[in-house]
Amino acid sequence: MITLNLIMAVLGLLIVLVVLIFLIVKPNEEITKTITTKLSIQEPVKETKTKEFDFESLRKIIKNKRSNAKQLEEALELIIKYHGNIHPRLGVRAHPDFDRYMDVLFTICRHKNATSKMIVKFDKELAALNPDYVKEINDAIARGLNSRGA
Repeated sequence: MITLNLIMAVLGLLIVLVVLIFLIVKPNEEITKTITTKLSIQEPVKETKTKEFDFESLRKIIKNKRSNAKQLEEALELIIKYHGNIHPRLGVRAHPDFDRYMDVLFTICRHKNATSKMIVKFDKELAALNPDYVKEINDAIARGLNSRGA
């Protein structure tokens, strides 16, 4: 009699365990749709907030050949707004972070959707914020414009 009760208890626990595993592995379709809908709504908001301030993501927008003029202009404005001040010179040499800005200048000059107004505006604003780097900024823009295909 005791073994029969023990066997029944184990079988009951096993059935409960199987039901719980089934619920975990195969969730309800409504729950799945709700979760995916909430995730799809929340994820882009988080990405855009981090992209607004991240220099590397702004640089990726500029390097993307499919970026349109509006996206390029917004990225350049955000770079000026949040990353416009370049670190001071290290004696005679430029700060190593200036290479990132040179890359942006060179890339924007070569981008097919960049307009001359956009390039000139970015040049003036960056030079105004960083008077120590005016020569280097002008050199980077000149090299970028000279390397443009005809």
